[in-house]
Amino acid sequence: GRARPSHSEPRGRDGRGGEEEEEVWHQLYPGHIPTSPLQKALLAAGSAVMALYDPYRHDMVAVLGETTGCLALPNLRDKMKNHPEGYRILQERPRICLSTLDMARLQGLPDGSLGREYVRFLEDNKVSPDTRMPPKFVDDEELAYVIQRYREVHDLMHTLLGMPTNMLGEVVVKWFEAVQTGLPMCILGAAFGPLRLSARKLQVLATELVPWAIRSGLNASCILNIYYEQRWEQPVESLREELGIFPPP
Repeated sequence: GRARPSHSEPRGRDGRGGEEEEEVWHQLYPGHIPTSPLQKALLAAGSAVMALYDPYRHDMVAVLGETTGCLALPNLRDKMKNHPEGYRILQERPRICLSTLDMARLQGLPDGSLGREYVRFLEDNKVSPDTRMPPKFVDDEELAYVIQRYREVHDLMHTLLGMPTNMLGEVVVKWFEAVQTGLPMCILGAAFGPLRLSARKLQVLATELVPWAIRSGLNASCILNIYYEQRWEQPVESLREELGIFPPP
């Protein structure tokens, strides 16, 4: 379901169609804002500048991801369609947000389980799964869900990789996600995020963390093909091994 123009002829006083056609774009899902290729290019350029200036502008990062993911998102969708668990996720479209999570149950799971460590990550870093923006500029309803799913499992990537939400941790996760997804937004974050780090952190990043993140990203199976909501009881170490993520340094 891509956004397609529908043409209507404005009628004059004599009831006949006018000479010019009016282009009307249809909304494909709630919140969808149809945009032309030129508009997407302008949005991408503006959001890239703002995201590089302030990496914590999650709204700008979100716009950048949507307006530059035209090649990466179909590739991710195809990987999901060709995997039994990923295909089921595409069909059922689960959401990871406070309205769907049983936080009390997750808090009661054993230490080391995915659910317990995920909640611990949220509490320690004072973040909420509801901060992920819904897609607006993806002109395909199924691809809009793919990028929504990517955003909602981002905190689970922090949990699996053992990385906090400070700039160093975000850069490491972006390197892993860049290799995994091919999203230009992730590549830009991985490339330019280190510019804000101190010399000591840059040394640790270059010698230990980035090589590990790249090796893990290349070795791991697609992160969108795991139905995390049905894996809360699974130990984090077990899920790392299943995915192919090497133990954090």
